[in-house]
Amino acid sequence: MGRLVPAVTRALDILELFLDGDGTLSAPEITRRLGLPRTTVHELVTTLAARSYLVHVRDQPGRYRLGVRPYQLGSRYAEQLDLAAEGRQVARSVAETCDETVHVAILEGTDVIYIAKVDSTHAVRMVSAAGRRLPAHCTSVGKMLLASLPEEALAARLPDDQPLAAMTDNSITSPGELRRHLHTVRERGIAVEQRESNPDVSCVAAPVRDSAGKVVAALSISVPTIRWSERRQVELEELAVKGAGELSARLGHRRQGR
Repeated sequence: MGRLVPAVTRALDILELFLDGDGTLSAPEITRRLGLPRTTVHELVTTLAARSYLVHVRDQPGRYRLGVRPYQLGSRYAEQLDLAAEGRQVARSVAETCDETVHVAILEGTDVIYIAKVDSTHAVRMVSAAGRRLPAHCTSVGKMLLASLPEEALAARLPDDQPLAAMTDNSITSPGELRRHLHTVRERGIAVEQRESNPDVSCVAAPVRDSAGKVVAALSISVPTIRWSERRQVELEELAVKGAGELSARLGHRRQGR
């Protein structure tokens, strides 16, 4: 592995400071927050400004904000993102940790479509495939995605006067009951399905967000009933949240407070 270049590291540290607060900083503030020599900060800020990574804030002498160059780089990165490919990589990492089947899915109408899947190595495991479509209300990923919709959009997709199809005896078939369930999903930030799409499988799912904070997918972990317990559910919920957070970060999402 090559040696890190101190000057480049410091320049990147300066740029990352602008991700927090109101997005503007002065050279003295940068000096204080990074603990760097004043001359060093001045030279780095001058160089970054000359390359359009920083620009002066209009009507605020001595203050800087991010310039157009970081935006151009970020836009280029976003153009090259492939949700399915990124999802497979993260799903593989999560599956290696828990040795259960991991899916990434998106919402289309009232169905979910699985765009990535990594299998468990157990002999007893969930049987599915990428590209499979299932009713959203019967799955943990679907519940997570439905819960992210505005009320009007949810009502348009799932009218109160139309019963929901059942896949198992545990499936929710009442739109009213589903809405109450989705309220809990929103509050917890996690969705759980217990034998609602498959009588022998339970699942947990967490939301995947893009750079604008919009929920664009969900990541789930599916477990055969023989390996399901309250303790295991808690463990997998935490892992699903962590995996979904990693995939969100790959899509450019930043958690508030970072």
